[in-house]
Amino acid sequence: MQAPVMPKPRLDYLNMRPPANYVAGLGRGATGFTTRSDIGPARAAPDLPDRSATTIGGAAAASAGAGRGRGGKGGGAEEEEEEEAEKGYDENQKFDEFEGNDVGLFASGEYDEDDKEADAVWESIDKRMDSRRKDRREARLKKEIEKYRASNPKITEQFADLKRKLVTLSSTEWESIPEIGDYSLRNKKKRFESFIPMPDTLLERAKQEREHVTALDPRSRAAGVETPYGQTPVTDLTAVGEGRGTVLSLKLDRLSDSVSGLTVVDPKGYLTDLKSMKITSDAEISDIKKARLLLKSVIQTNPKHAPGWIAAARLEEVAGKIQAARNFIQQGCEECPMNEDVWLEASRLATPDSAKAVLAQGVKAIPNSVKLWMQASKLESDDISKSRVLRKALEHIPDSVRLWKAVVELANEDDARILLSRAVECCPLHVELWLALARLETYENARRVLNKARETLPTDPTIWITAAKLEEANGNAVVGRIIDRAIKVLQKDGVVIDREAWMKEAEAAERAGSVATCQAIINTTIGIGVEEEDRKRTWVADADECKKRGSIETARAIYAHALTVFPGKKSVWLRAAQLEKSHGTKESLDSMLKKAVGYCPQAEVLWLMGAKEKWLAGDVPSARAILKEAYDAIPNSEEIWLAAFKLEFENHEPERARMLLAKAREMGGTERVWMKSAIVEREMGNESKERELLEEGLQRFPEFHKLWLMLGQLEDRAGHPAVARDVYERALRACPHSTPLWLSAAALEEKMGGLSKARAVLTKARLKNPQNPELWLAAIRAEARAGNKKEAEALMAKALQDCPSSGRLWAEDIDMAPRPQRKSKSVDALKRCDHDPFVIAAVAKLFWQDRKVDKARNWLNRAVTLAPDVGDFWAQLYKFELQHGSEELQQEILQRCTSAEPHHGERWTQMTKAVDNAHLSTEAILKKLVVALSKEEAMLERAAP
Repeated sequence: MQAPVMPKPRLDYLNMRPPANYVAGLGRGATGFTTRSDIGPARAAPDLPDRSATTIGGAAAASAGAGRGRGGKGGGAEEEEEEEAEKGYDENQKFDEFEGNDVGLFASGEYDEDDKEADAVWESIDKRMDSRRKDRREARLKKEIEKYRASNPKITEQFADLKRKLVTLSSTEWESIPEIGDYSLRNKKKRFESFIPMPDTLLERAKQEREHVTALDPRSRAAGVETPYGQTPVTDLTAVGEGRGTVLSLKLDRLSDSVSGLTVVDPKGYLTDLKSMKITSDAEISDIKKARLLLKSVIQTNPKHAPGWIAAARLEEVAGKIQAARNFIQQGCEECPMNEDVWLEASRLATPDSAKAVLAQGVKAIPNSVKLWMQASKLESDDISKSRVLRKALEHIPDSVRLWKAVVELANEDDARILLSRAVECCPLHVELWLALARLETYENARRVLNKARETLPTDPTIWITAAKLEEANGNAVVGRIIDRAIKVLQKDGVVIDREAWMKEAEAAERAGSVATCQAIINTTIGIGVEEEDRKRTWVADADECKKRGSIETARAIYAHALTVFPGKKSVWLRAAQLEKSHGTKESLDSMLKKAVGYCPQAEVLWLMGAKEKWLAGDVPSARAILKEAYDAIPNSEEIWLAAFKLEFENHEPERARMLLAKAREMGGTERVWMKSAIVEREMGNESKERELLEEGLQRFPEFHKLWLMLGQLEDRAGHPAVARDVYERALRACPHSTPLWLSAAALEEKMGGLSKARAVLTKARLKNPQNPELWLAAIRAEARAGNKKEAEALMAKALQDCPSSGRLWAEDIDMAPRPQRKSKSVDALKRCDHDPFVIAAVAKLFWQDRKVDKARNWLNRAVTLAPDVGDFWAQLYKFELQHGSEELQQEILQRCTSAEPHHGERWTQMTKAVDNAHLSTEAILKKLVVALSKEEAMLERAAP
C-alpha cells in the first residue's frame, strides 16, 4: 500500500519579512505610498523581535506577561526603567528643538563653578566678536533702512513739497477751496426722531439749577438786621466776585511803574521774604509736638546718647525756640562731656561771645580733640590769636598734621621753618611736612632734609622726585642718576612701579618747570610693564595723549626715547618732526630733520619736509642743497625731482625748472612729469611746445585724464572750439569715468551756444557715471543759467532722489529756494547730512543774511574745521569777518588758512589754476577770491528785480 503523501507546509507570509523594495500590488499596476504610521515617530524605534521566530511558548510567555492586568508592568518594562535610571534620561521623551535628541544628556549633572566660568568666558568671547562686527552691522542696517525709506516714503514726506507751496497761496485762493462734505451712506439714512414730553417738575428743577443767585436768603435777615425788609437792596453776588477781581488787579497795578510799565517789585527780595516766613500750620505744629515727645523719650531713656541731645536742640531751633535749644544742648554737654559733636553744636548755637567760653570748656573736657581746637581758632579774629590757640593745641596734640599745617600757614617764613623742623620730629611719617621743610631750607640743608626723609620713608617716590628737582634747580647734572637709583631702590624695597603714575609725575614736573626731571622720569619708567612688540604703538599713543593735555616736553621726551630704541622707524621721526614744527623752534626742527635723514636716508618725505621748511624760511640755497643730498641718496625718486622743479618754478626760475623736467623725462618719468612740463611751457607762453608735450604724453599715458583736460583747455584758449570738442570726444572715449572731462565738455558746448548739446552731454555723463552729484549739479546750474527755473527744480528733485546724502546738492537746493522756504530746506538738509561742510556753510549763509552774527561765525568755523582743505569755506569766513569781525579775527583767519594750505573748492581751484595767479601765496589768493565773490554778489543784487 502506498504511503500517504504528506501535505506541503504552507508558508506563513504574514509573519515573514518582505523583500527589499517590495510594494504590494505593483504587478497589478498599483502605486506605493507612505503614511504617517509608516514613518513613525522622530526617534529610533526599539528593536522588535522577529514575528516569524515567535513560538508557541514565546506567544504563551508574551500572553502571560500581558495578562498581568491593566497598569501592571512586565519584566521587560522593569528592565527598561532600570536602563533609563542608569542612563539618566529617557530615550522616548519628546524631541527638543533647541537641544535636539540630547535634551536630557546632561540633566543629571550639576552646574558648578567651572561651568559658570566657562559660560562667562564664552559670553565674553561672544560680546567681543559682536563688538567687532557692530560697526559693519549698524552701517548695513542704516543703509537698509535708508533704502527702505527711499522706496517706501511716508505720506508726509511725499506731500512735504506741496505743503511748503501752501505758503504762496493768497487769502482769496485759500477761501475758494471748497469744503469737503460728508457723503457717507451712514449719514444719508433717514432717522426717525421721537419726542417724549418732559414733566413740568423736571423743567422747573433744571431752571432752578441754571439760574444765578442774586439775592440774600430772606431767612438770614430775620434776626440782627436793622434795615427793613422792603428797603434792603438786592445784591448781585456775581458782580461782587467780579468787583473783587477788579480790586485785586488795581492793587497789582499800583506795584508797577505807570510810566514805563515795568514792575518795581524786587523778585529776589520777594522770594527771600517768602523763604524767611515761618508757616506754623496745625500739621507742622502737631509734627513738632510728636518729634518733641519722641526725642524727650530718647534723652530720658539714654541720657548719655549725644545724637539725641543734638537732635532735640535742632528741633527747638527749627521751631524757633533758640533758648530752649541752647538749654537742651547745655544739658547734653553736662551729660556727654566727652563727645566733641555736642560741644561743636553748643558753640554753634551760642552767641559769638559765649561760644569761646563753650569751646574752652570743651577743650578742658577733651584736650585731644582736633576739631574743637580748630573751631576755637576759627572764632578768633586775628592771626596772632589763632596761632596762639593752635600752638596751645599742639602742646596737647603734637602728632596732629592738621594742626601743624594750620599753624604753619599762619606763620612767616622763618617761624614756619622752625615749626616744620619740630613738625617732622613729631610727625615723621608725613611726607608733606618733609617736603615743605625742604622747600624753605637752603640747598645744603634741603639735601640733608631730603636724605633724612628718605631714610625715614624709604618707599615714598615723591622724596626722590623732589630731590631730582632740587638738583636740577641748582644746575647739577645728576637728575638722571637720581631717578634711576630711585627706581632701583623702590623695586628693591618691594614697591610696585606704576608706569601711569610716574608719567603723571613727569607731567607735574614739566608744569613745575623741571624739564630735566621730566625727561629723566620718562627715560627710566616709559618701558616698565610694556611688551616688546607693543612698545612703539604704546609710546606713540602716550605721546599723543600728552600732546592733547598740553604736556609738550613730556611728549618730546617720549619721542626722544622711542627714537633711541627705534632709530630706523620713519613714522616715529615724522611724528617727532610734526611736534617740533607745531611747538618747537626752527632750529630744533632743522636738527630733528637732519638726524631723521641720517637714520632714514631712503625716506623721501623727511628730505622733502626739510627742504620745504628751508624754502618757507626763505633759505632757497639750503633747500637746493637738501634736495641735492636727497637725490644722491635716492637717485630715482620722482618726488624729489618734482620737489626740485617746484622749488625752481616757484622762485621764478623757469629755465632751471625746464631742465630738471627734461632730465626727468629722459629717465622715464611718469605722467606727472609730463603734466608739470606742460605747465612750465604754459607759464612761459609757448603754446606749440605745450601742445607737443601734451600730445607726446598722451601717447605714453592715454588714460591720464589731466593731460586730455589740459589739451582741451589749450585749444579752447587758442580759439579753436571745434578742435577742443574733438579733443574732449577722444578723451571721453579713453576716460569715460572722468567727471572733470564731462564737465569741461559740457561747459564748452554751452559756451558755443548749444544748451541742448550741453544737456545731452551731461545726460550721457550721468548714464556713464550714476549717482554723481557733481554731474547733477552742473546740469541744474546749466538750466538755471538758461532761465529754465522749472526744469532746474525738477532736476534738483531727481538729483536728491539719486544722491540723497550729497551735501553739495542740498546746499545748492537751499540757495535755489525762495527766501521763505530756505529755513525748511535747511532743516531737511541737516536731517539728511548733519556733518556735511557744504550744508553747514549754506546754513551759515542763512544766519549771515538774517544778521545772526554769532551763529553765522560759529557755523562757518565749523565748516572750515570739518573741511580745512576746501578754500571756498575759508573765503566765506574771511569775507564774513571783513564785514562783522575785528582786525584780530581777520588776521587769525589769514594765519589759519595759510597753515591749512587748501587745495580744493570750486572757486578756489579756478582762482589758483589761473595763469595769472600761478605764483601767488595762499593769503593773496584768499583776498583775491573774496574780492571776486563780492563783485558777483553786487552784480546779482543789481540784476535782482
